[in-house]
Amino acid sequence: MTTTPAASPRTLSAPSIAEGLETDGIVVIPEFLSPEQLRGMRSAFGRMLQRFRWSSFDGYEKTELYRHMVEDVLMLDQGFVDAALDPRVQSVLRDYIGPAYQLCEAKGWLSLPTKKDFHGWHGDAWYDQTKVTDHIPREVKLAIYLTDVRSGAFNYVKGSHRRQAPRAVPNEEVTDVSPDDVVIATGSAGTAILFDTSGIHRQGVPILEPRWAIFYNYHDPRVPLQREDIVAYRYHPLLLNAAFLGGMSDEDRRVLGFGDKTNYDPDFQAAPRHEGFQNAMRAAYDAKLRWDDFSGRIAARLKRVTARPQ
Repeated sequence: MTTTPAASPRTLSAPSIAEGLETDGIVVIPEFLSPEQLRGMRSAFGRMLQRFRWSSFDGYEKTELYRHMVEDVLMLDQGFVDAALDPRVQSVLRDYIGPAYQLCEAKGWLSLPTKKDFHGWHGDAWYDQTKVTDHIPREVKLAIYLTDVRSGAFNYVKGSHRRQAPRAVPNEEVTDVSPDDVVIATGSAGTAILFDTSGIHRQGVPILEPRWAIFYNYHDPRVPLQREDIVAYRYHPLLLNAAFLGGMSDEDRRVLGFGDKTNYDPDFQAAPRHEGFQNAMRAAYDAKLRWDDFSGRIAARLKRVTARPQ
């Protein structure tokens, strides 16, 4: 098996990254983030993981057992925006995907310790395979570790990209793959992994310590999306923080989708889930607010009574 290369990190040039992506479908870039970027991004991301998103409290979302999801990370810290617009990445993606590519998603998650293989081998399904049948549209993700990853690392079968339409891949289909052809991307916080999402990859197991990772998704937004992602409004226009958008070039703004309404849905309404549970929690919270209001009025009345001259 191939583990993360130990060599010279930030000296990786755009041509060498492009060559690795074209040949293997994956490039690991140690020390992609500067120490300052890493500190700011870890601090902001950690704050979002302190609590479950609820009412007026922002935080992580929970849609599955072993991951805490943080959406729209470009809102959190300047480092997230700068990483997404790294000049080397832009140069590589302009040639690899095409000049119309955009950043279409930016999120991260905490993977919880487990021995369960909950996110097995697959290629990322995202486009409508009933409409696009003559080729495999190119999509690339930039993954960045915000914690040291010694277990539960990202796994990728080298050279498996662009060979088949992306789908779930049963374990038995990769049993004959040589260990030398599997990249196990362990690495320290700040390591980045650029990969073609049509290649066969997975979340490694077991996960022995919590893993924080960010994933940026780049593709041409004009490619028709699969129905599942349209219904979920997955590739909605990016949510951005104006404080982080100074000094941008026209190309930066284009990559972030400024003014592009291709996948904008003005009437989007998420399909309700767990309605009974949500109604019960809302009723309990309403009851608490009523109690807070009642007890506050009682306390104010008692304060007025005790404040009267005897």
